[in-house]
Amino acid sequence: MTTSHGVSQEAPLNRFYRALSAIESAGNKLPHPFWLFVLLIVALGAVSAVLAVAGVTVTIPSSGKTVAVNNLFSVEGARFAIQSALTNYATFPPLAMVVVVLLGVSVAERSGLLTAILRITVGRLPVRLLTFAIAFSSMIAHIMSDSAYLVMIPLGALAFRAAGRSPVLGLMVAYASTAVGFNASPLVTPQDAIRSSLSTAAAQLVDPDYAITPVATYFFTAVSSVILAAAIAVFVDLVLARRPEFSASRLEADFKVSDRLFNTETATTVASVRSITLSRTESRALTLSALVFAVSVVVVVLMLLPGSPFLGENGGLLDSYVVKYIAIFIAVIFALLGITYGRITGTIPRLGDVPPAMAEGVRSLAPVLVLFFVVAQFLAYFTWTNIGSVVSVNGADLLRNLHAPHLIVLLVIVFAICILNMLITSGSAMWSILAPVIVPLVMYVGMRPEAAMVAFMIGDSVTNCITPLNGYFVLALGFVQQFRKGAGIGTQLSFTIPIAVVVLVVWVALFVLWYALGIPLGPGVPIR
Repeated sequence: MTTSHGVSQEAPLNRFYRALSAIESAGNKLPHPFWLFVLLIVALGAVSAVLAVAGVTVTIPSSGKTVAVNNLFSVEGARFAIQSALTNYATFPPLAMVVVVLLGVSVAERSGLLTAILRITVGRLPVRLLTFAIAFSSMIAHIMSDSAYLVMIPLGALAFRAAGRSPVLGLMVAYASTAVGFNASPLVTPQDAIRSSLSTAAAQLVDPDYAITPVATYFFTAVSSVILAAAIAVFVDLVLARRPEFSASRLEADFKVSDRLFNTETATTVASVRSITLSRTESRALTLSALVFAVSVVVVVLMLLPGSPFLGENGGLLDSYVVKYIAIFIAVIFALLGITYGRITGTIPRLGDVPPAMAEGVRSLAPVLVLFFVVAQFLAYFTWTNIGSVVSVNGADLLRNLHAPHLIVLLVIVFAICILNMLITSGSAMWSILAPVIVPLVMYVGMRPEAAMVAFMIGDSVTNCITPLNGYFVLALGFVQQFRKGAGIGTQLSFTIPIAVVVLVVWVALFVLWYALGIPLGPGVPIR
């Protein structure tokens, strides 16, 4: 029987669902990101024409130089667009780094090594730590970028099924953890490479010598991965797992569906995650891969010791070959691990199978490479017009006049990105647009660009799991619907929204504490 009290409790939730539907409807009307950037270029040209005609200028604080806005729609602008198109793309910072990293990661992924690591992470822990294991494994899985969803969602269901818990709860934990903590990982991920490259390009608008490496925020992201996984585990086990949807009376039906779902060749998963335990051959391969990894770490450490010819000028660590060209080391180490594991298990029986594995990984990057072309043009045009300088300097003046504490500015960035991420779910695309504005702006008011990058990373992660515009939201919902025929978007949101709120509160609190204590964000990178 439904009481008036019950109706009053449902009303706010129903209004919220209607709001989400409106956001989804509006978001679906947005063009493909490629055409979105084309439209942004057109808009940039129009704005530059107006500002150039108005004679807008600005004085750069760091150099005292006065620059004027250039008209992209002028003859000079057209010449620049034509002559720089190939150079813009070829020198686009993320392009080479992402491709190189993916060459190595693809070998490790195609060999089954990464999946095996995730399986053993889950399979060897006590049942009481299962939720934490799935959540933390999701943080590790970010090394595979979006492929993490494809591995973790079925793995979460399998792990919970093996422990006698609801597989529906397991797949929801895996999806929510992968999405909501996408920029938190104990490993350096391809997203770190993209983000740091875009940030470097933006920072060099103010300081031509400024460089931000993929490990610039490693300390913070590594600690965040553990803290967020623990927060998700505690909240799920103490609150969400006690909902009627995951009660013991529903387990038998869920078990039957999971047995059917993950034991057919047509299931949306991969064969290597059908079991959370490793075979004897896989265990031996993983042991030898660990030895190879240990040797690789020793080699890298030796290259960083005092007196090493691979250190930077005057023995500098931050400008050493290892730190500056970390993408090469990531690629080589992952490739070696993948080859070792694959040769033993038979997934990569010959060295001749390595290039096809690399090609397969790069092939999956094709949509990103297409997007990179138009993004590279937009960023080059944005720089050439000097609009970024006008916005940054005037924005910095506004912040100075408001006398806003730096921490407040960073928190404003976090919450603004949270909202924007509901519509633009591609973090690299969004940072491509915002970095040339946000990074110089914070630098002009005396803030570290890495701190602004962390603020963006938090906002760019926490709402991933609640926006239907995230393609993997639909993937997870498809799994849920195979277990629960009447399930819909509201079913999934009723689980992911509380997770998103908890993670936002915990992550922001960690960031505030980190800032207050002045803990470095990464090697040699102070937070303020």
